[in-house]
Amino acid sequence: MDATLGERPAKGSLTRRDFMRLAALSAAAAALGGLAGCATNPVTGQSQLMLLSESGEIGLDRAYSPHQFSADYGTCRDEALNSYLNETGLRMARLTHRPGMPYSFRCVNAVNANAYAFPGGSVACTRGVLAKLENEAQLAALLGHELGHVNMRHTASRMSTGLLAQAVLAGSAAYVQTAASQYAPLVRNLGGLGAGMLLAHYSREDEREADALGMEYMTRAGMNPQGMVQLMETLNGLAEREPGLIEQMFATHPMTQERLKTAISRARGPYARFQNLPLARLRYMDQTQNLRRIAPALDKMQDGQTEMAKGRADRAEPLYREALGLAPDDYAGLVMLAECLVAQNRPAEAERCAARAKAVYPQEARAEHVSGVARIIQGRFEAAYQDFAEYDRLLPGNPGTAFLLGLCSECMGRRRDAARHYSRYLNAVQSGEQAQYAYARLVGWGYVRPARTGRR
Repeated sequence: MDATLGERPAKGSLTRRDFMRLAALSAAAAALGGLAGCATNPVTGQSQLMLLSESGEIGLDRAYSPHQFSADYGTCRDEALNSYLNETGLRMARLTHRPGMPYSFRCVNAVNANAYAFPGGSVACTRGVLAKLENEAQLAALLGHELGHVNMRHTASRMSTGLLAQAVLAGSAAYVQTAASQYAPLVRNLGGLGAGMLLAHYSREDEREADALGMEYMTRAGMNPQGMVQLMETLNGLAEREPGLIEQMFATHPMTQERLKTAISRARGPYARFQNLPLARLRYMDQTQNLRRIAPALDKMQDGQTEMAKGRADRAEPLYREALGLAPDDYAGLVMLAECLVAQNRPAEAERCAARAKAVYPQEARAEHVSGVARIIQGRFEAAYQDFAEYDRLLPGNPGTAFLLGLCSECMGRRRDAARHYSRYLNAVQSGEQAQYAYARLVGWGYVRPARTGRR
């Protein structure tokens, strides 16, 4: 790439130390939001160290949860299903220890079995897990468990300042290999922001506490505690039969036989008086009928993702195509296939597949990112720039998009625009290959003065 175009700013340039210090400070300030010291836990009533205030939790949630939802292929477009999930979740949320939090509940298009909550109360369940449940009591147990994490403030309590900064600034390590392209080292973070790293990897004690609160909340809302027992049985069964389907959930939510035994003991003991409450199987089946109709397609997509995780894109492709034969307009399936084609260095086909996904779900950003990557590989930088700009419009705040906008601008000879995008990227990310690349460009173009020999 040519590094000789554009104007060199002679005055007012920063040293490397100044630049990185200011970038780190601005990024950390934006990420941390409100800070607090000791706070009273809303469930236990005990004082504990809390680096995040409640407003900080809500701010982080609002800033980063949309990126995680997009990484999970966006919110499911079944409005009736989302309304049902939200109503079920809010019915319990009003009965929790933090009823004033801005809770919301949704289904996301990912096909693995997972559920998660951001610290401000945004809760998501994947299509993969909802398709495996059989009644509303199981759903209430799943949502109640996530509400337990929010109410115990598990995410906030496990974050030190350093860990928090690392989580929100480091970005995702996942990327699509494009070995035949000269831009292979630069095309990373396919839609990833590292927002998922804000989802704490809970300890077993955290899980015990969330389970206990989940059963409390679901029974308060009129659901049979057997739903929690059945949920544990379902998840443990999936772990044995289909470990790839639930791998991510177990990474953040450790599952043990102990948790199942504890749920059985609680349901038979202190919650035995609620055994006559409904399981609401028919209502759940009715509300999830559209989801269950495409369950075979979801299974094929999950099989494809398992192959992709093993680096076998050639084996994943027919599985994705079979899934799309069952559900032709499935957005997640189309994006997964596009990513698979990128991984096989077939960018023109990937671009066409991404275009279909854009048409199916124009409000969702991930297909724009995949399309842009495919166009970069083909050397179509103006078209790629438009994709990334649209991604940035639909889902602002992803530093990876700023980097790719800078790359496209640089490759089109627009150095000043490239420098602006690279600076924006470095305001959020200070380490890694892309950060080194962006910083080297700013130094080479004279926007940043490099450190003197011997200076740190």
